[in-house]
Amino acid sequence: MADSKHFDPDAVLDTVVEVFWRQGMVGTGIQGLVTATGLSRSSLYATFGTKDRLYAAALRRYIERHSAPAFARVAGAGTGLAAVEEFFAALVEYRCSGGYAGWGCLITNAHAGPECEDPVVRDLLDRHHRHLHEALRAALVTAGRLGQLHPAADPDAGAAVLAALAYGVNLRSRAGADAASLTAVVESVLAPLRAPRPPGAPETRDSPETRDRKSP
Repeated sequence: MADSKHFDPDAVLDTVVEVFWRQGMVGTGIQGLVTATGLSRSSLYATFGTKDRLYAAALRRYIERHSAPAFARVAGAGTGLAAVEEFFAALVEYRCSGGYAGWGCLITNAHAGPECEDPVVRDLLDRHHRHLHEALRAALVTAGRLGQLHPAADPDAGAAVLAALAYGVNLRSRAGADAASLTAVVESVLAPLRAPRPPGAPETRDSPETRDRKSP
């Protein structure tokens, strides 16, 4: 086992994130974390504290590395609905392909598990949700300013629906839903938000294949 004085806590935490992400809080035991990290129990406890504290640290790391950058992109892109489309295209692709396919989202998984009853975990989940909602609302406000938003659409209500959609994509992908079906659902939710297109006007939205997709 690695000595607690001779390992990188950041690298260990990244490994812990993946274990909790793949297996969940309930499905992960201390021995599993010992095996995955190569550390002794005493080193884990001395560095991170209890399993509950280690799980909270993993949630914070996931938000820092995955969620926060995605939220910043969608809020700050300045492209309105295109930014929202890119957000969901990236989300679907990341959940359905690559090394993390089928894992869902660590934060959404926590919402669905008993760990959400922990006050520390609940606070992290609530803050994550607020930031998700704020980012999507900012993109919709921009869309309104650019004339992309349907006149009847409300940015607050729209952001609430889109945030719920993101959780749904995460859960359904973990249950095995394919990218095509998830993309169809996303499109059906986004369609009523778009401003009516004048007859004969060309489609101007970017193709999803041209976008830089990174997971939230």
